Amino acid sequence: MSDALPLLLRAARGEQVERPPVWMMRQAGRYMKIYRDLRDKYPSFRERSENPDLSYEISMQPFNAFQPDGVILFSDILTPLPGMGIDFDIIESKGPQINDPIRSLAQVEALRPLVPTETMPFVGEVLGRLRSSVGNQAAVLGFVGAPWTLAAYVVEGKSSKNYAVIKAMAFREPELLHKLLNHFAESIATYLRYQIDSGAQVVQMFDSWAGELSPADYDTFAAPYQRKVVELVKQTHPDTPMILYISGSAGVLERMGRTGVDFISLDWTVDMADGCARLPHHLGVQGNVDPGLLFGTPEAIRARIDDTVRKARGRRHILNLGHGILPGTPEENGAAFFEAGKTVMDRIGARV
Repeated sequence: MSDALPLLLRAARGEQVERPPVWMMRQAGRYMKIYRDLRDKYPSFRERSENPDLSYEISMQPFNAFQPDGVILFSDILTPLPGMGIDFDIIESKGPQINDPIRSLAQVEALRPLVPTETMPFVGEVLGRLRSSVGNQAAVLGFVGAPWTLAAYVVEGKSSKNYAVIKAMAFREPELLHKLLNHFAESIATYLRYQIDSGAQVVQMFDSWAGELSPADYDTFAAPYQRKVVELVKQTHPDTPMILYISGSAGVLERMGRTGVDFISLDWTVDMADGCARLPHHLGVQGNVDPGLLFGTPEAIRARIDDTVRKARGRRHILNLGHGILPGTPEENGAAFFEAGKTVMDRIGARV
């Protein structure tokens, strides 16, 4: 039916679908030549993500090339920070840089509540344009960083290998960290509501660095604030499916399932069958092909997709990678992933 809702949205809502929908984390980006050419012309990441014309163009590049079932906003989890009073930059070879890391109570108390309509109108504009452009051919996805991961960046000031600075704050000044996490939870919920109001039909929360926490510390510093974001968003937008992704999540998988989200996105270190067995049946699963496999052959990609989909059978399932597609991935292998995902039921048979 031409007026049917997008496949990904129907699957995310738990409706019977003809196949698992497929998209890729970081599908707009460095593996595509068209993106690299645009990056060379506009070397500032913040310009590419905050100029609505550029963000829209980049968001649409993989849709135009591969017709994935989801089109995700080209942005960054740090994009809302300036609206709270935290400036940042992203250096191509070094990643995010925050020149004035948050280390004191005075800095936390000086943070501003996020008002996306005033500080990030470009996000709403891009989401609206994406929704208009793709119609029901694909679902429009929004995303945010979870409170713990945002806090890790702003306290460390950059990416980290051991997260010693924020862990020192967690274990020496827990009240200070909880105050920061609560500010982020409220701001991120506001930001998600804004994305949904602007056109996002499904949203994903990335707690990229929560896998660096022990299960006990996850329960203290990550899960309560993930849950707060979910509860605040569900108060106003109860029907918008929410996905949670954590890199290195094997040790906290069951805990993720108790945060109130609708889908758990598995990384590739968890077997899909094991992940399904460890999560309540009402939860959907996303993932979880190893992005490194996309350096292999089309035959290997097809075989892994078939195995993943078989193991997720009987569950709400969105086919994806277990992390973002890696720079340097052959573009034709990105195409092979999407093609194999769309034809998987022809090979393994039966409805999802």
